[in-house]
Amino acid sequence: MKISARNRLKGRIVEVRKGATTAHVRLEVGGTVVTASITNEAVDELGLKAGQEAYAIVKASDVMIGLDG
Repeated sequence: MKISARNRLKGRIVEVRKGATTAHVRLEVGGTVVTASITNEAVDELGLKAGQEAYAIVKASDVMIGLDG
């Protein structure tokens, strides 16, 4: 994965909770849980699920999720 953001936190997804249009993805990073709000469509496109390794990518006030590959 190549991305310009320097604040990449690698962790493991502990929960994916979908709402009507937005999902909350909880990622454990070094014993701390980071939560990202992303679209349900993004969850489906990335195939996000609990137990999977992923990145929290912090840029300004937003948190996104990224995967290797």
